[in-house]
Amino acid sequence: MNISEINSPVHLVVAYHSGWGHTEVLAEAVTDGARTAGAATGLVPVDRITDPDWSALDEADAIVFGSPTYLGDVSAGFKTFAEATSRRCSEGRWRDKVAAGFTNSGAMSGDKLHALVSLSIFAAQHHMHWVNLGMTAGWNSTVASPEDSNRLGFWLGAGAQTNVDLPPNAMSESDIRTCAQLGERVARVTAQLRVGQAALL
Repeated sequence: MNISEINSPVHLVVAYHSGWGHTEVLAEAVTDGARTAGAATGLVPVDRITDPDWSALDEADAIVFGSPTYLGDVSAGFKTFAEATSRRCSEGRWRDKVAAGFTNSGAMSGDKLHALVSLSIFAAQHHMHWVNLGMTAGWNSTVASPEDSNRLGFWLGAGAQTNVDLPPNAMSESDIRTCAQLGERVARVTAQLRVGQAALL
């Protein structure tokens, strides 16, 4: 089923912090992937969030969270945003929205899993439905390649790696493609949830 077949398009927003521009490239890839599945999309840079951005998040069907991994966790910029959602959390404004996450670091590992766990716990505290990456690991055999999707082998969300001396336009095409596939998956799962909810009415 293409999600354009449901009564109104799924609305997916990516809320992200990007210190040097790399995470922003991945955020754009997530929205590109979601649009291929027929979703309406938006980008919210959380360090420059506005009142209309807050409204877009409140009205979204799905929110995909993105942050660089700094010192083994999400960035201070993302944490500031997360703490600013405390009233929304207590009021349940994002309850039953769909959520997912992605992160980038300079090291191949860089403790990115910890950052993804932080994002998933943040979503759980808002009573959201977390969607995993839904992909097998790439680049894990002698016939595999660093060009494989999910080349770093994450499951909870999308993990990317960028050498610290490279600009955002030199990021791995594999990581960009992986984030696009995450966006498409989240859009489709959100549509499935909406159809299921409608069937119960």
